[in-house]
Amino acid sequence: MPVETTWRPAFPLDVWRTLAPLRHGPGDPTIRLVDGGVWRASRTAHGPATLWIEPRAGVVSARAWGPGAEHVIATLPRLLGMDDDPDRFVPAHPLLRQLAIRFRGVRFGASDRVLESLLPAVCEQKVTGTEAHRAWRGMVLRFGEPAPGPWEPAPTSTAIPRLWLAPEPGTLARVPYYELHPVGLERRRSDVIRRVASRAAWLEDAGRLAPNDALARLMTIPGVGPWTAAETARSAFGDPDAVSVGDFHVPNLVSWALAGEARGDDARMLELLEPYRGQRARVVRLLELAGVSAPRFGPRFRPRSIAAI
Repeated sequence: MPVETTWRPAFPLDVWRTLAPLRHGPGDPTIRLVDGGVWRASRTAHGPATLWIEPRAGVVSARAWGPGAEHVIATLPRLLGMDDDPDRFVPAHPLLRQLAIRFRGVRFGASDRVLESLLPAVCEQKVTGTEAHRAWRGMVLRFGEPAPGPWEPAPTSTAIPRLWLAPEPGTLARVPYYELHPVGLERRRSDVIRRVASRAAWLEDAGRLAPNDALARLMTIPGVGPWTAAETARSAFGDPDAVSVGDFHVPNLVSWALAGEARGDDARMLELLEPYRGQRARVVRLLELAGVSAPRFGPRFRPRSIAAI
């Protein structure tokens, strides 16, 4: 039997857009954003769980299955951004003022699962989104396992997607790097994945630290730099200030939106975001939600197939 709850948030809440950063590509087997709600599978300290979230008329209904069901139900408000405080964001730029109103229901939620955010972030290092999403999906399906849920032993409805759990850290820590190559990961990223998996318990504890200390802990792992740490912190800790230094697109996005400059580097991006310190990631998220993009002056990078190399 599932564990169930209902929750009426005391603030506007866009469940779909709040949880969207947890999805790494449209084929991510750990989460499905569907009409009417969100399915999500996760490993918790109490065991695996599958969570169904259904918002309706200001009330969020949820059901969960598996050994970790009670835990994901108890932490549902935090996942949906209850601990976020958008009122701390005071936009001075006219565009940001408009977007803050337009997307007032979007929160920074905290999954409190570091590896579930860190592993796909490593997959996304220095490759196109298509390559990254293919690698994440391949790794989950090859080394993960089916999630608990209402589809056991088989789906009862085509409307209920079959979810998978991300691989256990112990499994990834033991996998030779060459077994990750067929899913699209070269040795460098494979080694980083194996490295973070071997320190999983220590990294999961980073959520207990202050934001800067949590980022610093993540970056003690070779191969985890400021970009990867920030990508992880936004989803795992709900950090609205974790801006991705080293991103290919974000400096141009910020420079164009806030200063009308078609190109910008990390230094210029940080200069423009400085008035919003503490909420810098929120600025970027709002611009991305609005579909703002800097002018392009060349062709896009074409996805490669690491597995075929």
